[in-house]
Amino acid sequence: MKVSRSRIVASGLTNCCPNCSSRTLFVKGSLFQLNKSCPVCGLQFERDEGFFLGSMSLNYGVTIFVFLVPVLSLYLAGFYSGTVAAVLAGAGAIIFPVLFYRASRSWWLMSYYFFLPQHLPANRIDLIIGEDANT
Repeated sequence: MKVSRSRIVASGLTNCCPNCSSRTLFVKGSLFQLNKSCPVCGLQFERDEGFFLGSMSLNYGVTIFVFLVPVLSLYLAGFYSGTVAAVLAGAGAIIFPVLFYRASRSWWLMSYYFFLPQHLPANRIDLIIGEDANT
């Protein structure tokens, strides 16, 4: 493989293209708009309709375990009142996913190509007629 799993992870953690490692995942000057494809190597970021539903699930999961569970734990431990916990949880449930949006998109691409590195254009091999590319 030309693109190793460690390079895929490094690209995912830095919001870079998993194929060529250029910083082109998001539209320049935009916080939330993902490029349809990499301007440098042409890798299409959204493989199929609904591909990034996984990033939304990742975002929700990280929000729950990194933010909401600690808020609940601190409330149950008696560090603050129920009103404070409700306000923190409500505000955090809106603000944290927005702040984590870019990372969740990048991490989802990273996890997809980490487990299926042969789907990257740089790692593709020539197939024999009748052979499946998913093997």
